[in-house]
Amino acid sequence: MKAELRGVVYHYELKGSGVPLLLLHGFTGSMETWHFLEELMIKNYQLIFVDIIGHGQTDCPKDAQRYSIIEVANDLKALLDLLGLDRVHILGYSMGGRLALTFACLFPERILSLILESSSPGLKTEEERYERRLHDRNLAESICARGIHAFVDYWEQIPLFHSQKKLPMRKRAVLHNQRLSNQTTGLSNSLIGMGTGSQPSWWDHLPSLLVPVLLMTGSVDSKFCSIASEMHDRLPNAKWRVIPNAGHTVHLEQQRLFSQCVHTFVQSYIGYQGRKRK
Repeated sequence: MKAELRGVVYHYELKGSGVPLLLLHGFTGSMETWHFLEELMIKNYQLIFVDIIGHGQTDCPKDAQRYSIIEVANDLKALLDLLGLDRVHILGYSMGGRLALTFACLFPERILSLILESSSPGLKTEEERYERRLHDRNLAESICARGIHAFVDYWEQIPLFHSQKKLPMRKRAVLHNQRLSNQTTGLSNSLIGMGTGSQPSWWDHLPSLLVPVLLMTGSVDSKFCSIASEMHDRLPNAKWRVIPNAGHTVHLEQQRLFSQCVHTFVQSYIGYQGRKRK
């Protein structure tokens, strides 16, 4: 399905009925990231799949500022309004997790719970953000100059995804083709507009975020385990699951256990109406 949200045409799908669960993929991904969840969850959930701006079949505007994480969070709010959904559970991976957390910080009244896989609240200092913006802009220019195939070959070799080399060849081929299905404009502008250096830091906001949060990290992803540990200490209503024998892409490397964790967590908050601030 297609819908124009604040001037950008988004591609989304609705499957199943019941508890609404919005699914947000990571950088270079698409809604196909989450199709494996249908087997376990489609009978009890309304799964809301969406291609984030610049990815999949959603538009790739030329203006990188349109990709800012604040703008995209407002797009998601417009999508929920279109669907007539007052409050939803949100599952986000990596970039999608940063977007989910941003949405929750901006619109906590629209959130039932958050599941954040390998995610962060951003970078703490302006110096860190500045350095990251420079890095991402250089990488964005490289994508445009060298093309999508060269970029995907590079991206799949970064240390963050080293554990994916243990995946069966079939899964790796599917992931590779999914990444290649994106466009250079969309990926480069996503790096500039929605990169970790461009988004606000939400670290100081975490203690006031009262919604239930599940943090999920892979045991061999030391960087994001460290981030999740600190997030867990700051969030007032959070659980943290470290999934064994998995890296950054827990949902790929331990699919069945990942699905069970998501299902169990959301089921524990069926009927949850939130907590009021004192």
